[in-house]
Amino acid sequence: MKEQFRQHIEKISPLNDETFDYVYSFFKPKKIRKNSIIISSGDLVSHEYWVFKGCLKASYILEDGKEKIIRFAVEDWWVSDYDAYFKNNPATLSIEALEDCEVLAFSFQDREKLCKEFPEIGYFFRKKIEGAYSAFQRRLVSMLSNDAKEHYEIFVQQYPMLMERLPKSIIASYLGITRETLSRISNASL
Repeated sequence: MKEQFRQHIEKISPLNDETFDYVYSFFKPKKIRKNSIIISSGDLVSHEYWVFKGCLKASYILEDGKEKIIRFAVEDWWVSDYDAYFKNNPATLSIEALEDCEVLAFSFQDREKLCKEFPEIGYFFRKKIEGAYSAFQRRLVSMLSNDAKEHYEIFVQQYPMLMERLPKSIIASYLGITRETLSRISNASL
């Protein structure tokens, strides 16, 4: 896990061995069992997670009890309820493991400390936030401007690895459509 995490960071910010070892010491390895919830709506959130292995989902529950999946996190991705993490607000999202997972947990306080001590770590996290914000904006624009079929095609193009790993009911929830609609669209696309 340590070497993969170093490769992940060094795609953006190369670090010498001593600096990397120090930075890595702030990350706590955790194993999360499938269906475990690591953040529940209403929680105070002090950690974000880098995914080494597995898949998690971040979702929101509507007043009628329906779940809306906001995003997924697979290998090399980061996940948290970022409004809660950055602003010390109660979580509005729940984050659940869809598979057995191995992650590195990283506290907000440690993030602030390392970003102050090492500009290259601050740069790394800024670039990650820029990428996440851009992806979120593309998803929002797609949801607002594309029909279900186009939204499905974009998902398949961007995340082919998720098509094999996730049940259709989960993908349908992410796309904001019913399982039946997803089946019709996917069958028509074959």
